[in-house]
Amino acid sequence: MLRFIENWFKLEEHGTTVKTEVLAGITTFTTMSYIIFVNPQIVSQSGMDFGAVMAATILTGCIATLWMGLFANYPFVVASGMSLNAFFTYTLVLGEGHSWQVALGCCFIAGLILGILNFLNIRERIMNTIPPSLRLSVSGGIGIFLAFVGIKNIGLVVANKNTLIGLGYLKDPVILLSLGGLILTGALLARRIRGAILLGILAIWLGALAWGLAEWKGFFSLPASLAPTFLQMDLLGALDPETFGATLSLTFVTLFNATGALIALASQGQFLDERGRLPRAKAALYPDAWGTSIGAILGTTPLTNFLDSGAGIAEGGRTGLTSVVTAILLLLTLFITPLAESIPLFATAPVLIIIGSLMVRPVMHIRWEDITEAIPAFLTLITIPLTYSIGDGIAIGFIVYPLLKMCSGRIKEVHWIVWVIAILFLAKLLFT
Repeated sequence: MLRFIENWFKLEEHGTTVKTEVLAGITTFTTMSYIIFVNPQIVSQSGMDFGAVMAATILTGCIATLWMGLFANYPFVVASGMSLNAFFTYTLVLGEGHSWQVALGCCFIAGLILGILNFLNIRERIMNTIPPSLRLSVSGGIGIFLAFVGIKNIGLVVANKNTLIGLGYLKDPVILLSLGGLILTGALLARRIRGAILLGILAIWLGALAWGLAEWKGFFSLPASLAPTFLQMDLLGALDPETFGATLSLTFVTLFNATGALIALASQGQFLDERGRLPRAKAALYPDAWGTSIGAILGTTPLTNFLDSGAGIAEGGRTGLTSVVTAILLLLTLFITPLAESIPLFATAPVLIIIGSLMVRPVMHIRWEDITEAIPAFLTLITIPLTYSIGDGIAIGFIVYPLLKMCSGRIKEVHWIVWVIAILFLAKLLFT
């Protein structure tokens, strides 16, 4: 058996061992396992069944991560992405008023589009035509949006009839617990403690139990049924012309997230060749694409490559065996649905704030000194959270960018694909 594992994953060629890969897989799991609790918390706000979403999140993540490990042979985890679940719930369903069944249909189509683009070898090419300032500002805008949702979920920011929003009641035990958990999690991250985010969630939950703000529902059970979400996607509704803009936005957000994370992880693990290209890139780009469509069938949000995989890479993970170990551990969490249901929404809110802060970091690389880059980027950054719509924020940025370049006499800097995207987004805003 060990010989088969050695040969399949080419461990000796990559300078690693079974022991190292297993430890790396465990490390990655402890770092990314918070998604098991957070994703169903966010997605169930759309009206979907919590247990079914949790089961779908685990199964889809397991399938996609196994795919990555067995066929691409990289130590990357693929699972439901944080910004993508926010787009699904707060933009498509709560913001634009689509049913969660239609939103799942949009996810299915977005996954198919990404898979086809990958098959035709043009996915990376499209990614490269998008101006870096727009890519970075989309990431930053979603980060601010996630943080805003987290702050709202703990009651730190509340509605105000005079100023739209205002500061909440700071003596509220929910706010005190959440802010305490946020500080604890931040300190653990600063000290590079494995599973810091998961430990932070559990600490807030234990405090909530002691304070009488949460209910203990048990630990183990049989896996939750997928029946409430399985094959419930509405493809006809997703194909409606009025929904096209939502699918387009979702496709681009998934494209940015998954491809950007893949490049970042490849750079960290030094997997890029001398030309800066990723060997077996095509195989590595399929798990998030087809996984997104599979997730829509089962009942969860689009998938992305998890930057948390970097923890396993730092521990020496160099092959797909790391991913296989993580996938197996992920599968075992199917039996802790009662525990997940015991954790209140405010216990996971600090995760949104922390993830948001990490997503804002890349905006430092935007060329702020160039006004034709800075204005569209800034508009994207602020309109995503202020309109409470990731799709509208992206649309504003893509529309303003080419128009500003054209009016500045720099139209040659705009790729024709960007013009096409801008026209499609303009049509979405004007006619839907």
